[in-house]
Amino acid sequence: MSDNQSYEWSMPNPVDFVPQRVVSLVPSLTLSLFDLNLGDRLVGITDYCTRPAERVQNIPKVGGTKNPDLAKIIALQPDLVLINQEENRREDAEALQQAGISLWITEPRTVQDAINVLWELMDIFDDASYSERVRIMEKTLDVVKLAMSNRPPIRTFVPIWRDPWMTFNQDTYMHDVLRTFGLQNVFAERDRQFPLQADLGEIEPLPDGDSRAAGRDTRYPRISLDEMAATQPELILLPDEPYLFQETDAEELYQLDMPAAHLGHIYLLDGSLLSWHGTRFAFTLTELPPMIEEVHEKLGHTHEDESD
Repeated sequence: MSDNQSYEWSMPNPVDFVPQRVVSLVPSLTLSLFDLNLGDRLVGITDYCTRPAERVQNIPKVGGTKNPDLAKIIALQPDLVLINQEENRREDAEALQQAGISLWITEPRTVQDAINVLWELMDIFDDASYSERVRIMEKTLDVVKLAMSNRPPIRTFVPIWRDPWMTFNQDTYMHDVLRTFGLQNVFAERDRQFPLQADLGEIEPLPDGDSRAAGRDTRYPRISLDEMAATQPELILLPDEPYLFQETDAEELYQLDMPAAHLGHIYLLDGSLLSWHGTRFAFTLTELPPMIEEVHEKLGHTHEDESD
């Protein structure tokens, strides 16, 4: 998301019909539609809608999430376009609406928000044939949350970019994913500051009320590695999207004086487990807990005695 784009925008969601021709500009919702037995409604998807691989190959592509081909979308004559405030641009949404196309705009900030989106999808499409999958997800989530609540939180750092290094604060879906699994986001309360040099602690930030910072998204601070190391994270997760972190990045972080480096708790991770809301979260529920349990063991954490 660009510095000058406000993330707080809303538009009407006039979905009072059962959609039959759908364009999805949200990769996680594309996957969710297929997982809910609704993928046959899709007539267009983005270049980044890559899952499920065997099902999306023959669906027309309409460009990227940030630069969709609006003329191509309109030519597909969809009766609904799926949009997400985090991944798509307001100007594209407005252009499609002006072209007379109905939009359904989502922006889950929490895990529960994301599960609610799945229930809403089934309601909008008038097909709850796969609702049991969502019920199982909810039940599994309850079990995971209960298990994690009996362990001390693990101080955790998750970057989403580098050059400069970037992360996210507590007003994001990814933060709530960490919280759900008992991981304490070390930058939960850190807001992005402007300009870049201020975010990196090199100059004073623009004062409150300065027009140059009005409407800018503050949820994704740019940080220095010194600032990160000072938080003393016990766990670092390096996702493969939106930035493709690799072993060389992990090796660089292992040179820093912090518990995550000393204990070997720096892991490369499928980024969709943290950032893709929707049915992909079912995999997060099964793949993250074993890794987190291993970290607890290395840290010497034991389950709290529930009888205390």
